[in-house]
Amino acid sequence: MTLELQGIGVSRGIAMGRAHILFHNQPDVREYLIPAFAIEQEVDRFLDAIDQARQQLKSIRNHIPANAPADVTSFIDTHLLMLNDSSLNKIPVDMIRQRRCNAEWALQLQRDALINVFNEMDDPYLRTRRDDVDHVVNRIHRILADQEVADHEIPDGRLKGHIIIAEDLTPADTVLMQHQGIVAFVTEHGGATSHTTILARSLGIPAIVGVESVRRYVQDNEPLIVDGETGVMLLGADERTQYEYEGRLIAFREHISSLSRYKSQPTKTRDGKSVTLLANAELPEDVTTISSAGAQGIGLYRTEFLYMNRLSPPEEEEQLSAYRDVVEGMNNQPVTIRTFDLGADKTVDGGRNLNQTVVTNPALGMRAIRLCLSQPAMFRTQLRAILRASAFGKIKIMFPMISTMNELLQAKNLLEQCKQELDKEHLEYDHHIEVGAMIEIPASAVCAEIFAQQVDFLSIGTNDLIQYTLAIDRIDDHVNYLYDPLHPAVLRLIYMTLQAGKLHNVDVSMCGEMAGDPRYTRLLLAMGLENFSMHPNAILEVKQVINETNLNELPVNTLDIMNTSDPLELDLLLEKINGPSH
Repeated sequence: MTLELQGIGVSRGIAMGRAHILFHNQPDVREYLIPAFAIEQEVDRFLDAIDQARQQLKSIRNHIPANAPADVTSFIDTHLLMLNDSSLNKIPVDMIRQRRCNAEWALQLQRDALINVFNEMDDPYLRTRRDDVDHVVNRIHRILADQEVADHEIPDGRLKGHIIIAEDLTPADTVLMQHQGIVAFVTEHGGATSHTTILARSLGIPAIVGVESVRRYVQDNEPLIVDGETGVMLLGADERTQYEYEGRLIAFREHISSLSRYKSQPTKTRDGKSVTLLANAELPEDVTTISSAGAQGIGLYRTEFLYMNRLSPPEEEEQLSAYRDVVEGMNNQPVTIRTFDLGADKTVDGGRNLNQTVVTNPALGMRAIRLCLSQPAMFRTQLRAILRASAFGKIKIMFPMISTMNELLQAKNLLEQCKQELDKEHLEYDHHIEVGAMIEIPASAVCAEIFAQQVDFLSIGTNDLIQYTLAIDRIDDHVNYLYDPLHPAVLRLIYMTLQAGKLHNVDVSMCGEMAGDPRYTRLLLAMGLENFSMHPNAILEVKQVINETNLNELPVNTLDIMNTSDPLELDLLLEKINGPSH
């Protein structure tokens, strides 16, 4: 009898293989008192564990193939940086000495404090960085408990062809197991924006997350089928079902292989409409992946990680160096840099928050442009760095979470002040640098026509726009099923923004996950979107859809989808839109 389990598909593809159930046996952490004479010995035990964790991660990094995507090593490097941060290697030491507690308990207390900070973050993408804290802390705990290296970290080939079943996975786990030949993974927890799922997409590993209590239903070595697009996992499939999925697996592999022919082709519909495909990025190292994917530039460069896991905000020269590396690496293709989208809950100064006010709901509090304007010195430092970097290539500046005209005018005024300062200092920059605003809350979409008169471009951030419109948290396992890009309210807000851009001759792009989902490409084209920005690995598939689309032959009722609330009717309309185009 076939058993079907449903989760969230986060990395497309079909996989067939036998289950390997992964248990991270976490030690039971309890507090006990350390005698005064043994305090420094306990400190040494903790620091030795930190060093062992560092050596383990370096060993993992050394096993990563040279041809692996650049973001693979960046995940490992993130964990190494965390081990070098005082929040993990110094504060627990202070606790051991002050409280005379054991190393495990001091580490656990600090872990809880850090997780609380991340749990309060409003940005789902950044909030999932709490996983990295857990992954690093768990590694140290296993070392302190004298547990052996996990079997999946031993490259003996035993995992080849297997589907990993786990509560959750670290990026390091994923890299190692991919190197050993796993064909997919299914986890009980995780979100679409976690490091692990981003990595799965980069490596082309089919993956499903959010399958509650999956380890209760699966036997070790049991045959499984995984569909990473629909989020379906099948156990005990009959011969007919197996045969069907074997055919789908072959077809999917052929499809992926065929995409390479689009890399050198221009992005243009069959009836001659040119479309711009850009990439999202957050690290200078991402440039290599972006260039190989055939992107026409960077539509969203996130700058938040320059500010996190450090004792103080980055200075102007450090930021200039990072931005210059990106823009020069893109060989004069445009790079849109978003000013920092931090919140009052994000620690950047050694444990104190940027804003000392207690935040009841950070999603509605001091974040993004609001925080930028409340911290003008830090904001000006970033604006100066971006302006100076514009002397080395094509850069655009984008302000996040604009909700009022006053915010936009204040930000533009600060930018003008920075330009005047650079003029006085005889420092070069692009005097005609373009300035844009993100449309990611309903208020800004409704007022897009007003904002369009004050900027050079607009960019729709669908991740936040959907969440704020529908009042849901997409990484909350209890409500993420409500996250719906096709909700009529969401589509109407997108359409209003596109129409505002058209009315005032202002470019409008989309940089949320919706832009990189080929299921929505034709609908967005029909709505008038001409600039897409997405994860580099999604570019060729979206490009294929665009190049095989004839806009003049899309169903005349395409935009009726904005007035449809019946889920079945929505599916039928989307299926019709995505049907063959001649």
